[in-house]
Amino acid sequence: MRILIVEDEVHLAEALTQILRKQNYSVDAVHDGRSGLDNALSGIYDLLLLDIMLPEMDGISILKTIRGQGIATPVILLTAKGEINDKISGLDHGADDYVAKPFSTEELMARIRAALRRKGEVMPDDSLKFGDIELNTGTLKLTCKSKELKLILKESELLELLMSRRSAVTSKEQIIEKLWGFDSEVEHNNVEVYISFLRKKLAFLNASVRINTIRGVGYVLEETV
Repeated sequence: MRILIVEDEVHLAEALTQILRKQNYSVDAVHDGRSGLDNALSGIYDLLLLDIMLPEMDGISILKTIRGQGIATPVILLTAKGEINDKISGLDHGADDYVAKPFSTEELMARIRAALRRKGEVMPDDSLKFGDIELNTGTLKLTCKSKELKLILKESELLELLMSRRSAVTSKEQIIEKLWGFDSEVEHNNVEVYISFLRKKLAFLNASVRINTIRGVGYVLEETV
């Protein structure tokens, strides 16, 4: 799961970044509205944490723009305590939730989990299933029947992406944008390395699920009979 933080209080953005990364989320943070909009329009994020009061472009304007572009990414607004009008305006323009500053880490994490569940990409227990495998995105554990092993974070993120897309082919470019960011300098062979790692671990588990290469297009998960 990849989260974008748009927050002009740099220390708060850095603190949130560290908290979320400890929970195994991939995180990008920007500190002005224009950068926030540019990143949000990329469509690579699973959730946005969006401050309302921002330089260059306010959070409500960002929200209105991305919803107008048809981007349904869940948005949690970060609002000043007691700013009822901002909360109402945000919800009216498509925000999924809001958290008033100052907020507790526990409250924020609960609201993030709830927003992601409503999106339908994760199950309540943070697990995804495909064929005979189950991935717990919280613990990074991959299970098949009675066997289990732990993945590293990038392996888990890659497998999560392939599982969430079901039988759709995922290109290397899509993988790089989702796992490393749209402005990353990561090359295609990085993707190939992690695909190789995952294939070996699926084989170790004797899983019926395979990662097939569609030459010149990308990768797709398939279940063998």
